Amino acid sequence: MTLQRTQRCGRSSRPSAPPYQAWAQSLIFRTRRLNPSPPCVLAGQSPERKSENPYRLVDATLNPQLSLLEARILGVLVEKELTVAEIYPLSLNALTAGCNQKNNRNPVLNTPELDVQAAIDRLMPLSLVIESSGSRVMRYSQNIGRVLKVPSEAVALLAALWLRGPQTAAELRAATERLHRFADVSSVEGFLTQLAERSLESGGPLVRLLPRAAGARESRWVDLLSPAAESVNVEPRREQDVGGAAAPDWRAEFEQLRAELQALRERVQQLENRGPLG
Repeated sequence: MTLQRTQRCGRSSRPSAPPYQAWAQSLIFRTRRLNPSPPCVLAGQSPERKSENPYRLVDATLNPQLSLLEARILGVLVEKELTVAEIYPLSLNALTAGCNQKNNRNPVLNTPELDVQAAIDRLMPLSLVIESSGSRVMRYSQNIGRVLKVPSEAVALLAALWLRGPQTAAELRAATERLHRFADVSSVEGFLTQLAERSLESGGPLVRLLPRAAGARESRWVDLLSPAAESVNVEPRREQDVGGAAAPDWRAEFEQLRAELQALRERVQQLENRGPLG
C-alpha cells in the first residue's frame, strides 16, 4: 500500500531513510567534513598518498579541522594581505604560488591549482575564505579573525604557525615581524597563552606548548587546527631544524652573530691601537 501511494503521488518508489540516518546526514552537512581533503603533495614526493581517515566528523561547536593545504592557504592569505596589499585579495594563481613558495615555508609544497581551488571551496562554507569578483578573475580574502573571534595579533601568530610549522615564541616573533610588530617575546607568549587557554564556549584552544626537546633551550608552540599537532615529533624535528626547511633561519642567525663578533673584534683592535689611557 505504501509503495502504491508513493507511485500515485509521483514520488520515488524508494522508501524514506530512517530518522537516525537523516539526522546523521544533517550533522555531516553542518560540519562539512564528509568531503575529505585531498592530500597535499610535498615537494619531491609522489602524489599517490591517501589519508588514513578521510572522514573527519567534527562537532559544529568546536574549531574547524583543517588539512595541511587548507591551513597553508589561510596562512598565505594573511601574509599577503599584510605584506603585498596592492595585489590583495589574491587570484587563484597568486594564491597557488604563495602555497608553493620555497622560502619561509615548512614543509615546502608542490600543489596544483586544481587542489588549491578544491581546498578554497571547502573553506568558503566556513566563512574562513571570502570570494570576490575582480576585473577578470575571482579573488580570495581571509576572514579568520571574525570566524575564530581572535585579535589581529593572534591571527598573525596562527598564520606563522600555518606557514612554518611549530616554533618557539622567539622564532614566532621574528616570523611575524612583517605581519605584526610585537614589543618583545613576552608579548608573544601572552597572546599564545590566551590562545592556549581559549574556552570551550569559544571553540576550545587554538595552540598548545610542546614538551621541550632534549638539548633545546626553549619549547615550541604548535597550532591545533592543522595536522601539525598530530604529526609533530620532537626528536626528528631537531634533525629537520639542522638540515631541513627551517635551516635557513638558523644560518641567518649564525651569520648575524658572526657579524657582531667581527664588529667586536674590530672595536677591540681599535682600542688596542690607541694604547694605554693617560
